[in-house]
Amino acid sequence: MANTTIGMAAALIVIGVVGYVATDRQSATALIPAFLGLLLLAFGWLARNEAYRKHAMHAVAAFALLGLLGTIGGLIRLLGGTTTPAAISQGLTAILTGTLLALCVKSFIDARRRRARG
Repeated sequence: MANTTIGMAAALIVIGVVGYVATDRQSATALIPAFLGLLLLAFGWLARNEAYRKHAMHAVAAFALLGLLGTIGGLIRLLGGTTTPAAISQGLTAILTGTLLALCVKSFIDARRRRARG
């Protein structure tokens, strides 16, 4: 999951930077996906270390949830046909963070099942 997190973080950074450039650098809020990506990148990197993995991946799940909740409106606008750069950026961010959250939850369930089996 650490490598998956790092990959998703890289994609979020690209979305943020491209969104910022696509809007002619009018608003720093276009960089929010990039900042979220940097945060997830740091936790993904920490999760590579066995000693920090559990806490880092729980932090990843928490920030993925926050990212999803913060951008779900953009996804709804995107699905409704709005194709502004903000809606596209928010929609893609919602898809990535939602996917990452789902993968984290699946990983947590799988880990619990492995521990229960012994």
